[in-house]
Amino acid sequence: MLTLSEIKTEVDSLAAKIGPTKLYDLPTYGHSEDGARPHIEVDSRGYHYVIVERGQELSRFVTPEIDELLYKIFDHITFTLAFRYELENRVEMQDCRRIAFHRQVELLAKLSPRWGQREAEEHESILRRSPFDDASLARALLSTQVGWEKACEQYPLPTP
Repeated sequence: MLTLSEIKTEVDSLAAKIGPTKLYDLPTYGHSEDGARPHIEVDSRGYHYVIVERGQELSRFVTPEIDELLYKIFDHITFTLAFRYELENRVEMQDCRRIAFHRQVELLAKLSPRWGQREAEEHESILRRSPFDDASLARALLSTQVGWEKACEQYPLPTP
């Protein structure tokens, strides 16, 4: 088992490979800041990725594998970076996930081709349930004028 200090060193090294991150993008180690910022714990059960907000533990992921912990950490970090990138490079009238999903896979693949492939498969699963919808903004704006049903006639909802 790696120590918290060793995990932090590994996370900082990997984070440097994908470009600038903000301090808040990275987890804390051994303690929670209690603001939904993830933190890492290590005990006899394994590595813990924990999210606490307002004194309530929202989620706890436990694994004996360091690679699985690192994937979990960077899945979160790259999601944040990808949507920040999308916001800076937004294409009007395009589903924001088109840019963000591509960027997240690109960032994870820089760290591990296997992680990139894993995330691409997760995105495919999401898109099977909730396909890209480039007309959502146009549909929403039109619905305020003519109602939802008529807006959906002009801009049909995507089908899974």
